[in-house]
Amino acid sequence: MTRRHPCLWLMTDERIGDALFPAIAALPRGAGIIFRHYSLPMPERRALFARVRRVARRKALWLVLADSPRVARNWGADGFHGHARGNGQFLHTAPAHSARELWRATRDGADLIFVSPVYPTRSHPEAPTLGPVGFGTIARQSPRPVIALGGMDSRRARVTNRLGGYGWAAIDGLTPRKIRT
Repeated sequence: MTRRHPCLWLMTDERIGDALFPAIAALPRGAGIIFRHYSLPMPERRALFARVRRVARRKALWLVLADSPRVARNWGADGFHGHARGNGQFLHTAPAHSARELWRATRDGADLIFVSPVYPTRSHPEAPTLGPVGFGTIARQSPRPVIALGGMDSRRARVTNRLGGYGWAAIDGLTPRKIRT
């Protein structure tokens, strides 16, 4: 890895609601945002992304769009999140829920791999979890830095970092408690 990537990431989706901008405001300089909001109609999704991008630029945050590399470039993102081949010139993050998906993300050239769910999460309440041991097993196999996702907070991140994690990502764990929906 030739450049420094964020260790802390806010994942967004429709569930974050009115807490989106307070959560972004609470991020430290240099952190990252994975902008998802998949179910919004495209014009609304793009308009919200543009608002998030303005705030991210002011705060020196990385902003990655969960979409194709082409759409991410056209929208002015710093990278893309998903299963597509990267070219090494644009930050590429990818999800992995198993060792098999980890190798797919590696093959596709992902710079950072988001391994999940480590713990139970409101985003996917019925999904089986990896737990710290499962996460550590996958993290140690990875030739790329891995980000722990799923039920994460700063306390749990200390555990996953000791097990080989590069950093962590969350929705609830990075959303100010008083405005969570």
